[in-house]
Amino acid sequence: MSYEVEHNIPKNDSTPQHTRRPDLSTFFSNLELVNTSTTQNSNATPMPADMRAVFITLSDAFRSMRYEGGGSLLDTLIESLEADADNPPREVKGVSDGFLDELDRVPKKSLKQADSCPICGNPFLEDKFPLVVRLPCHKDHIFDLECIAPWLKLHATCPMDRKDLLKKKEPPPPPKEEEEDGEYDEMFA
Repeated sequence: MSYEVEHNIPKNDSTPQHTRRPDLSTFFSNLELVNTSTTQNSNATPMPADMRAVFITLSDAFRSMRYEGGGSLLDTLIESLEADADNPPREVKGVSDGFLDELDRVPKKSLKQADSCPICGNPFLEDKFPLVVRLPCHKDHIFDLECIAPWLKLHATCPMDRKDLLKKKEPPPPPKEEEEDGEYDEMFA
């Protein structure tokens, strides 16, 4: 039974056809089974069936988010998750909760009416209190945190350009010292 029916609220026909977000509780409970970063046993490895279940539940959740005129990004993510489910990795290679907490938040006043999440397709400003984050790989890679967090918990890569988000930036090379050009210098003879 829906909220509207329970509270005798007339149905509004102008509401979007798709739900804002799917229920990801099953995904996160499955993720707890395979997340070895919090376990005391350093030799613990998740069961392949559990790993498969994590990728399948997220794939199903993303599939339920498909929308009319939907982007190819969502289809690409679903295909990638299904491929991972068919050949599950031995461990989850996603980001930590701390990484998610430290992602740059995009203030509501800097969002444009046309800006929308590349995953769910919903305009950010449709939400009364949008929680929009920017990935460090590119200033234009902004997502609803609720959409991007599950992907990042499994993959430490940006879904748009596949850049590794955990890779440390290499320091710039040291400045080259002046090379001797073979000329005789009387000062240092």
